[in-house]
Amino acid sequence: MLKFGTVIQSLTLGTLVVAALAQPAAAQSYPSQNVTVVIAFPAGGLADMIARLVSTKLESRLKHGFVTENRGGAGGNLAAKAVAGAAPDGYTLLATTSGLAANMTASKNRGFEQNDLRPVAFVAISPDVIAIHPSYPAKNLKEFIANAKEKSFTYGSAGAGTGPQIGAEYFFKEVAKVKYVHVPFQGGAPAITATLGNHVDSLVLTLPPSVPHIQSGALRGIGVASPTRNKAIPDVPTYGEMGYPNVYSGSWVAFFAPAKTPDAVVDKLNTEINAVMKEQDSLDRLAKAGFDPVVKNVAEANAYFKSEIESWGKMVRAIGFSN
Repeated sequence: MLKFGTVIQSLTLGTLVVAALAQPAAAQSYPSQNVTVVIAFPAGGLADMIARLVSTKLESRLKHGFVTENRGGAGGNLAAKAVAGAAPDGYTLLATTSGLAANMTASKNRGFEQNDLRPVAFVAISPDVIAIHPSYPAKNLKEFIANAKEKSFTYGSAGAGTGPQIGAEYFFKEVAKVKYVHVPFQGGAPAITATLGNHVDSLVLTLPPSVPHIQSGALRGIGVASPTRNKAIPDVPTYGEMGYPNVYSGSWVAFFAPAKTPDAVVDKLNTEINAVMKEQDSLDRLAKAGFDPVVKNVAEANAYFKSEIESWGKMVRAIGFSN
């Protein structure tokens, strides 16, 4: 006769075995319906550009719709909170930027914690750029900072707590030591519109949404925060060339899922997204917009996200920023 404890152990073991077998089966049938991709910023911004590119290609690869939904606000926290509380079944994903990592330190009332979300895939990265309206009396970053020593200026961003805004605060406050007024917008597109309309003196944004406006001359790029010039805007000098070496900042775009989403589903999504980022069409479109591709497996994505939280946290604390 089996003892009661032995029965319980057997049932527990059986449950674990069934669960283990169910995960690959779930991955094989995934997706069986449309997937919602919640984009943490409005249309036209950094996350939006990449999320739509990847979603369109995933539809073709996985034969189900990947429906994008822009939900901007609170520096990306509104979308992150919504996805963190969604069913962990792989049918609700978050597309966001490095602002998520910064907000883990900067935002005290996010409505979610780090362990409420899990990275699925990092897909692209691009440096930040400072751009101004052509009527502004500065031809480059050196002249812009020199003018700012005498008179305060305004700069627009995609929102408080976003990566470019944190990087800008650090550069203006800690490195250049100038006076300024930050004007936050709900995404990159409205920030660009305000700069095009000469409603703010300058714009600090991750490069891609600004590329066509800089190329056309509607905006003047005066500095890119990367070690080398970007191929999409080769005439714009780096911060280092303008007298500010080793000042680098930029943003990545990545996909996240609710924390308890099955490993097998996350692995499948990671594999498919990485395959998308290796396609020549994707590479060409990224380069033209000012992005570099990123390909990491699930373990690498997890480790990278943790390191980014630490790195952005140090910068946030250095400038005393919170939102």
